[in-house]
Order: sequence, then C-alpha cells, then structure tokens
Amino acid sequence: MTSKRLFNSNFTFLILGQISSLVGNYTLKFALSMYILEQTGSATLFASLLAAAMVPTILISPFGGILADRADRRMVMVGLDACSGAAVLLAALALPKGHDIAVIAVLLVVLSILAAFESPTVQACVPQMLPEERVLQGNAVVNQVSAIASMVTPFLGSLFYTAFGIQPVFYATVACFFLTALLECLIHLPPVASEHHLGLRAILRDDFAATLRFLRREQPAIVKLLLLAALASFFVAGTVVVGFPYLVRTVLGLSASHYGAAESAMGVAAILGGLLVGLLAQKFRPRHLTAVFLLLGLCLLPAGAAFLAPLSSWSRYLILLAAFCVCQMGCSVFSTYSITLIQARTPAQLMGKVMSCVFTLSMCAQPLGQLIYGALFDRFAACVYLVLIPSGLILCVIGCGSAGFFARLRENQADPVE
Repeated sequence: MTSKRLFNSNFTFLILGQISSLVGNYTLKFALSMYILEQTGSATLFASLLAAAMVPTILISPFGGILADRADRRMVMVGLDACSGAAVLLAALALPKGHDIAVIAVLLVVLSILAAFESPTVQACVPQMLPEERVLQGNAVVNQVSAIASMVTPFLGSLFYTAFGIQPVFYATVACFFLTALLECLIHLPPVASEHHLGLRAILRDDFAATLRFLRREQPAIVKLLLLAALASFFVAGTVVVGFPYLVRTVLGLSASHYGAAESAMGVAAILGGLLVGLLAQKFRPRHLTAVFLLLGLCLLPAGAAFLAPLSSWSRYLILLAAFCVCQMGCSVFSTYSITLIQARTPAQLMGKVMSCVFTLSMCAQPLGQLIYGALFDRFAACVYLVLIPSGLILCVIGCGSAGFFARLRENQADPVE
C-alpha cells in the first residue's frame, strides 16, 4: 500500500538517484557546451549538435512510454543509467584519440536516446509511488531537484573545466550514473500488468491505438495543453539554451565563470518556481497558467532592450540574468503544474505512454527552436534585440490567445473535456 508520506522509501531513493544522475549529466553538458563554443565560436554549430542529438530521441520516445507501461520500471531505470555511465566512459577514452567534436556529437545522441526511455519511466513512477493528494508536490520536488542540479552544476562544470579540462568531468559523470543505478536498485514497485502473450507488433499496434484514442476522443484538452507547452519549449530552447550562452560568451565576451554563475542563479529561480507550486498546491488553478505564459514573453522584452541602450557588457549581463531568471521560474511553474494536470487525467495503464507523448512533443519543439535561434543569433549578432524582442511579443500574443482555454480547463480528470 502506498504510504501517505511524501518522502516514502521509494520516492526518497528515486529523488536521490535523480540528484546523482542530473548533477553528473548537467555538469557534463555544461562543460561540453563551453568546450564546443571555445573550439568553434559558432552558435549555429553548437545549436546543430544539440538539435541533431534530439532527433533520435523524438523518434524513440513513444517506444519509451510503451516500455514504461509494460516492463519493470525499476529495472528499466537501473539499466538505462548503467548504460549512460558506460557510454560516457567510452567517450572519455575515445576523446584523446582525436575527432573530439564527432565523439561529443555521438555521445550527445546516445545520452538523448537513453533519456527518451528514462524520462517517461520516471514520470510514470511518481503517481505510482505517491497518493493522489501528494502527486503535485511530488512533481514539484522532481522539478526542484532538476533546478538544484542546474544551479550547482554550472559552478562545478566551470570549476572542473577551467582547472582540469574536459576529461575529469567525464569520469565524474560516470561515477554519478553508476551511483544512480545503485540507488534505483533499492526501489520496490509492484509489477506492471502486461499481456505477455501478445507479439511485439501487436503490442505496438494496440498501445499506440489506445493512446491515440485516449488523446483524441477522451482527453483532447491534453493535446491542446501539450501544443501550448511545445510552443513555450520552442522559444525557451532557442533563447535560453542556445541564446543565453552565446550572448554571454560570444556577444558580451565574458568568461565561462560568468556563464556558470548565471546558470546557477537561474537554477535558484527554478527552485523557487517549484517551491511556489508546492506551497500553493491547493490554490493554484489552470487559469493561472495564462499569467505564467505572459510572464515568459515579458521576460524577453527587457533582455532585448538592454542591447538597444548604450550599456556596458556588465550591465547587459545583469539585465539578461534577471530576465532569464524570471523566465526560468515561470518555466518551472508551467511544467510542474501542466504535468500534474495531465497525470490527473490519465489512467494508470496509459501513464507511461502519455508521459512519452509529453516528452516527445517537447523534444520536437526544442531542436527546431535551437536550429532557428542558432541561425538567428549568428545572423543578428550585432543587433540581437531583433531576435529577443519579437520573440517576447509572440509569446505574449500566444498567452493572451490561450486565456480562454486555460479558463475552461479543469483539474478533475472526471470533468468533461472541451
């Protein structure tokens, strides 16, 4: 029987594993981003590598949801983290032999493929581990862990990378992934009901059909919510993931330490966003997501205006930092509450597959945003306000246009759907 406590043993081991995994993963990706930008100086190449790594993830993620609903979720997580550790170890051994950019590209692809299977599994585990009244808080904790990792890892990444180079970061990440696999071995979950007599083709056909029928006929509001989340992901991936490091390192000419400090500050902002959702769990309603969406757009306006005014690099850096911190807080609130809404409307036997749809749609938007914004920032490097300000205005328009949908959206999974 599921404990009424938030931090029961299963959820505690899950969170500890996520901390270890995310600290290693984020530290590695931060160091790799600095390495690629320093070696090439190109936002387009940097964005292209990130985008290319996501393409296999988009194609494979739906199968990750099927695996999460039909296999032992604990063993899936253990196997995937062990494979991630092995992949990073092989990359660390191959990097000194040359073709470093190619090795990094292959590693990013492999890690993204493994994440396509792990992300829906972790998200499907949360409602299974916690009672219904604790699920929103549980999702908030998962987001806070991610935010804490994003706060700590830029400091760790810049420290290790500046002092020792890229190689020690690889080995530290290997240790983190293997520790995660060990912690996940301690999780105990009831077996997932599965029709083992079906063949692989029948399983794929039936599961995809059941998921599509559920989303199209029973809960079309989930599809609308996913599309809005994908739009937000498109702009955030472009401006924050690609634009922010490029603006700090290339346009403003500041050091990796400045970027690391900024990433840590944005991690604090994301933690505050998760805490806000957890504290206001009983008062937060779907209609409040309109204000969150508008906030994402409004954050980009002062960031762009900073490059119109005759300001120093340091002043522009501080304005960018403040704007993107608020943006990060809004993203944390939006994602935590949206996932909880979707979980509340989804039956247990479809949880993994629907969560994989969430992950897939988000992933579809991210590489497109990264590619487009990488090219835009390279093209308008001397006038980046022409990228940031229009992006903010478009987000504000989308937020206003979705106000009616959010106002009609209800939390209870038994409610009729628009």
